[in-house]
Amino acid sequence: MKFSKSLSILFIGALVVACSTNPFTGKQTLALVPNSQILPMAFQQYQEFLSEHKVVNNTADSRMVKSVGQKIAAAAERYLTANGYAGYLADYRWEYNLVDSKDVNAWCMPGGKIVVYTGILPITKNEAGLAAVMGHEVAHALANHGQQRMSAGQLQQLGAVAGNIALANNPENAQIFNTAYGLGTSVGVMLPFSRSHETEADHIGLILMAIAGYEPSVAAELWQRMQAQEQGAPPEFLSTHPSSSTRIQNIQAWVPEAKAEARKFGVTTFKR
Repeated sequence: MKFSKSLSILFIGALVVACSTNPFTGKQTLALVPNSQILPMAFQQYQEFLSEHKVVNNTADSRMVKSVGQKIAAAAERYLTANGYAGYLADYRWEYNLVDSKDVNAWCMPGGKIVVYTGILPITKNEAGLAAVMGHEVAHALANHGQQRMSAGQLQQLGAVAGNIALANNPENAQIFNTAYGLGTSVGVMLPFSRSHETEADHIGLILMAIAGYEPSVAAELWQRMQAQEQGAPPEFLSTHPSSSTRIQNIQAWVPEAKAEARKFGVTTFKR
């Protein structure tokens, strides 16, 4: 009983002290690690990554990556300013690079540092498909998902430490606790936490690509192509990502909302 009370006080105290507001959902989110610490680290790691990989420059594809990235960033700025978050991106240092790699991947570090791998371009197919991918990745950065995952990881570690301290005189129960806690927090908390971030990024990214002038339904077509590439995907409840079929259904349902948001900014035609 004393252990459970101590653990509850520990968690509640951390949550109350360190929370921020997601500008897209209005929800309170974990912020144990401030962006003032995260962004400089992200910028340094990004430059290190670029120095160790082959960056593609002065090609049609590299110019497309930069163009789409700029349009998505501008859409984010317009959306945030219109919704009362002017200056939210003041510390961002946008950068968009195409990297020569067979990996089917793209990512955006906190602070707007984006990489697209050449291996994903045959699946994105065109500018609108690329906008779907980049909108999703930028959404992760805008919603501070990296910050939230780091914060959640710290809470998970604090819980493990508190449990072992409470059970220091009972090694057998401590072993049982560590096994149950590790499995329970991974499957029951951390994986759904990651899946919720992916779903949130899909939703935000769809709105951003629509405001940027791209047809949002193309995102569902992109994931249909992604689904065709999958081999041996784990069950959804054991994955950090929602299944492709779940994503496709969600995106199709959100398309009217994304277009309605775009119309608020005078965007009425959408590039496919």
